[in-house]
Amino acid sequence: MQKNAVKFWTKLPDYYSAKENITALLEFDHKKCKQCDICTFICPARSITRDRSDGPWNNGYPYLKMAAPDLTDCVACGCCLAACPTGAISIKRGFNAGYYYQRLTQTSELVYPNRYLLSDSDGDGGAGPKTAPPAADAGDSVPESGGRRLRRMLNRLTLGKNCVVGGAKFAANEIRRGRAWPTLKKFAAGAAHDISWAQLLEESAEQVPDKKCLLYNDEVYTYRQMDDNANRLANFFLHRKSGKGKGIGILMRNSPRFLDIFFGAQKIGMYLVPINPELKGDGLAYIVNHSDIGTLVVDAELLTSVQESLGLFERIAAADVIVDDMEAEAQGIPIAEQMPRLSKAYAYAPDNPGVGHDPRDLCLIIYTSGTTGRPKGVVYRYQTSGVQLLSLAGNVFFKPDDTYFTYLSLCHGNALFITVTMSLAVKCTVALSRKFSASKFWDTVRQYDATVFNTIGTIIPILMKQPEKANDRDHRVRVVFSAACPLDMWVPFEERFGVQLYEGYGAVDGGGKGIMNLGTAPPGSLGKPAKRGAIRIVDEAGCDVPDGASGELLFKIRGQGSRVEYYKNPEASEKKTGDGWLHTGDIVKRDRKGYLYFVGRNTESMRKGGENVSAYEVEHVIMGHAAVEDVAVYAVPSDLGEDDIMAAVKPVNGAHVDAHELRSFLTGKLAKFAIPRYIRVVPEFPKTSTHRVIKSALSQEGVTPDTFDALKG
Repeated sequence: MQKNAVKFWTKLPDYYSAKENITALLEFDHKKCKQCDICTFICPARSITRDRSDGPWNNGYPYLKMAAPDLTDCVACGCCLAACPTGAISIKRGFNAGYYYQRLTQTSELVYPNRYLLSDSDGDGGAGPKTAPPAADAGDSVPESGGRRLRRMLNRLTLGKNCVVGGAKFAANEIRRGRAWPTLKKFAAGAAHDISWAQLLEESAEQVPDKKCLLYNDEVYTYRQMDDNANRLANFFLHRKSGKGKGIGILMRNSPRFLDIFFGAQKIGMYLVPINPELKGDGLAYIVNHSDIGTLVVDAELLTSVQESLGLFERIAAADVIVDDMEAEAQGIPIAEQMPRLSKAYAYAPDNPGVGHDPRDLCLIIYTSGTTGRPKGVVYRYQTSGVQLLSLAGNVFFKPDDTYFTYLSLCHGNALFITVTMSLAVKCTVALSRKFSASKFWDTVRQYDATVFNTIGTIIPILMKQPEKANDRDHRVRVVFSAACPLDMWVPFEERFGVQLYEGYGAVDGGGKGIMNLGTAPPGSLGKPAKRGAIRIVDEAGCDVPDGASGELLFKIRGQGSRVEYYKNPEASEKKTGDGWLHTGDIVKRDRKGYLYFVGRNTESMRKGGENVSAYEVEHVIMGHAAVEDVAVYAVPSDLGEDDIMAAVKPVNGAHVDAHELRSFLTGKLAKFAIPRYIRVVPEFPKTSTHRVIKSALSQEGVTPDTFDALKG
């Protein structure tokens, strides 16, 4: 290519891969279309046509010609939209030139563009845009040193060995328990068969009764003691007329008592509903009512939230609220006489009640924030608990002499499924903190002599911002399991603290599906799916996107055990997995080597402080303010790698909305993490023809000068 033949005014933006080309799609409203042929005439690509014969196809209405499956000649230029006299045409999918060349150019001789080479210099002295390739470039992955590539190869060999050894241990246990055949059918064909967490605890307590199972501050419990305490709670619940098919909610922060209730209720066939301890008011009442629980166990320090919401509960009265009076935080808190105290449960006999469960019954409901509606309860039945799959993974990843530390809330799947379940399966030790403390984090790790811990993406920047210390590497942690670690923090975190990061992708409503980077993929990558054809990445129209393009991640469903059930919401269940694919709602990219990279979550769900926040829920509460006529809640970028929440409000005509007063109004009605940091008062909203607020326009404007910032007062 001639170096001086490039005209800067004809340059198109930089592109990186030929595989991301996406052509446009149009929609034609037959109710508005008059078949006037203006669109077929005006289209510069001649990509619009219609059948003018007798008995015409598509009733003679115009349509977009397909050059190949999912490929058209349309570039969404908008000519037809502008020319259509009835407004019958809309763009269903925009045009993406596709990172088609590293740079497209046009020579002065007006010949077809040649491919721009890295060795070529800019003929215009550097004019034109220059952008760095995204982390999920369809080409090569993030550059790595030779040493890191060698370590990745060694990790793959180690993982292969661990899979063989861990799989053999798991299989031996299943044979010993006499359930090898149904377990084999479960993994081979997705059959509905599993065990409960209580069964897992009983089996481990039988094999290693005197081994340390749980550490919590100065408290130490062996496997036998944990099983005995679970039996005591089971007998206590039986005495209170609870049993098979009845539900119990847990509104508690981390403690051994949380786990005693969790295991004990399962021993008599109850189902459990862990509830986020930060919830209050309407949000708390919705889950209590929707889940149909008949008993609620609450930390004494959270009792005020429950007492203020008792009038909103449909089935729970004061006598149905059991108060955990055993924690240090409970000291000095008055407890109503009619509310039973949890401490009385530990006076019951440690004998197994022998009630068991029906495999088809509910075992666990975990509520996860919806993106456009109320929270949905993800159902785990006793026969689809996922315990065996997690047990198999635990035998692959961990060792019996590990101490697995978590500060993450037990009301979420990360701590409950990964830390607790896998630890019980491999018979190692769980170390538990009540809550996260950045300044004391590594001291706590050393106190417990932890070898493994879990974290989430926002915690890593917080830990990195702590002052560097000479003893940053003074610990025994070998592996950190992360979710959504920021790419630019990955290697610095490993090097500063002397650990290896493993990245995992999964969700409580993920049907047991997941992807992991166990040091076997480049930093920043989620890894690769275990099987070819196990996933799809699709656009909004459900069409597969090429490598390098962003799209929603779908997992292939195999058998009943992988389907997702939402409690009392068959429509959402069908939408989630009804077409044979599990729709995650998460956006990823795939490079040409097959590695996946997380891009973001759908636009109506925000991530704050490790919690999913539904924009709909926040808007619902804000609309309860008398001065607010309309509201839009959306995410803006945060320095911590997650989201900050912003609310734009339109006042009622003649009214005034004060940001300080609005935040005060939300306090007590929303969890602290869900209260918007930014509040902006607007006279009008940009809206679609269906009167929906165009949040993308607001999000692009971001934090404007007239926006209130709670951190700045």
